[in-house]
Amino acid sequence: MMLAELSDLLAETGPDATREDFRAAVVDDNVLGKQTYSNRRLTFQRLSELYGLDPAVPIYRVLRRVWDIDRPGRPLMAILCALARDPLLRSSAAVVLSMTSGAELSRSEMIRGLQTETGGRLKESILDKVARNAGSSWTQSGHLTGRVRKKRQLVSPTVGPASLAYWLGGTQGLAGSSLLDSAWARVLDATRPRLVDLALSARQAGLIHAVVGGDVIEIDPRMLDPMAEEMRA
Repeated sequence: MMLAELSDLLAETGPDATREDFRAAVVDDNVLGKQTYSNRRLTFQRLSELYGLDPAVPIYRVLRRVWDIDRPGRPLMAILCALARDPLLRSSAAVVLSMTSGAELSRSEMIRGLQTETGGRLKESILDKVARNAGSSWTQSGHLTGRVRKKRQLVSPTVGPASLAYWLGGTQGLAGSSLLDSAWARVLDATRPRLVDLALSARQAGLIHAVVGGDVIEIDPRMLDPMAEEMRA
């Protein structure tokens, strides 16, 4: 997931940075301190794949908007964005998110889950690499803990990742209360009442539109994308 690199890069660049600004920062200026030019290029390529790093990419615009206003939520925002853009990482989600708190994740369990999600298309050597990388990503996000023996722990979502999760659901055509039941909302490890509370908190923060009354739950996360707001104005 490269959370440290993403955090350092966004700290070194302004909110209006372009893709070329990011490339120059990583490759030319080496703000991430990589030892070789090749490593710099690979780092920029992978960060671009996971996070867009381009104001023309909607998910990057949304990520950049919430990044500075919710520092505690950054690990969850990063994993949500990475899951949306990396199908191999996404194929590991079912295994991790279905675990109970305190359960230990075995390599064989992760491999079996990946095989199921990818339809057995990947070679064992590739599966092993994907499993290691996925385990690292879920550890960075807070869903797993431990260096060697990784155990499941529940994360504590805040308004930033909650808003991003609802926005991602909206990109799939979901609306209203169905946003609380999406695969993206599941990443938040939150009960339905907690998800409703987060939606209302996000509304108070001016991130999304949300109205809750009786059995009616209205959530519209489209305003989270600043460019979408400009187009509607």
